[in-house]
Amino acid sequence: MTDQMHRIALASRPTGAPTPDNFSFEAADMPTPGDGEILVKVHYMSLDPYMRGRMDDAKSYAQPVPIGGTMEGGAVGEVVASNSDAFQPGDFAFGMFGWASHAVIPANQCRKLDPAHGPITAALGVLGMPGFTGWHGLMEYGRPKEGETLVVAAATGPVGSMVGQLAKSLGLRVVGIAGGADKCQMATDTFGFDACLDHRAYDDASALRAALKEACPKGIDIYFENVGGKVLEAIIPLMNPFGRIPICGMIAWYNAGGLGANAGDEKDNLPKLWRTVLVNFLSVNGFIISNHWDRYPAFLAEVGPKVASGEIKFVEDIAEGLENAPQAFIGLLEGRNKGKQIVKVA
Repeated sequence: MTDQMHRIALASRPTGAPTPDNFSFEAADMPTPGDGEILVKVHYMSLDPYMRGRMDDAKSYAQPVPIGGTMEGGAVGEVVASNSDAFQPGDFAFGMFGWASHAVIPANQCRKLDPAHGPITAALGVLGMPGFTGWHGLMEYGRPKEGETLVVAAATGPVGSMVGQLAKSLGLRVVGIAGGADKCQMATDTFGFDACLDHRAYDDASALRAALKEACPKGIDIYFENVGGKVLEAIIPLMNPFGRIPICGMIAWYNAGGLGANAGDEKDNLPKLWRTVLVNFLSVNGFIISNHWDRYPAFLAEVGPKVASGEIKFVEDIAEGLENAPQAFIGLLEGRNKGKQIVKVA
């Protein structure tokens, strides 16, 4: 085995959208596992929007990546050395190995992968944190009922596609919002959505709202929120009484800092939003999926067989090479990926 590994470190904190200069590709000595730890050779790593928040030194639900620290993230790989009875060399594991070719981590912080549930990359998307986020948010906070209408943005991503497919299987009308005609076609043809709107085809929230009104003639009962921005502005007036809005992300605002645009950059819609929540008796629930891992076995038991049978479909967008992770991540934030964004490392 080589005596060196490689990693992507945070070289500087971005102002606005990240650039390649914010990252550093570095070599380091191969780590050695201690008691209860395993050494993993990373095969694939996940790229997810939440990682943008880790690049800012701002108050959040998790600590930021320090300057010079390895970019954090989930990954899957092969155990090459183990000081734990839970793993043997040759096993495959999921863990927070970061943007790196190898990592040492306590075995009790990893999950052994079951090949019966599909390719190991599924642990990064459809059967990993994103898919789990969609399932938990929809079932716990969306409370779907047959005959209702659900709207989800980023419809072809791993969260949105999970939400839409589950809702469709429960008898809801499902309308997606995505960036580009090709993604909209994927939402309907691959994931079975009833309709999908290209948000890039509409200049502002009012135009998008008019199109949504046609696509949702009975109004919107559930809006699964992972985008924010003009999509949220378009949807709020269309919410039905007693509607539900699970909130797991706001990717449209991530590059503007922790709370979105500066106060003077756009009109203040908070009073209108808050009044709509009040008079329409809306349930708005923010959640961070890391607080709910006790529910993961139930998710895997319910959704795993559906993925294995093809009932739940998924699409992966795989970039080649650890050194190309920064560019793939920048593309993810700009919506250039099609499906779950993954980087092939090994």
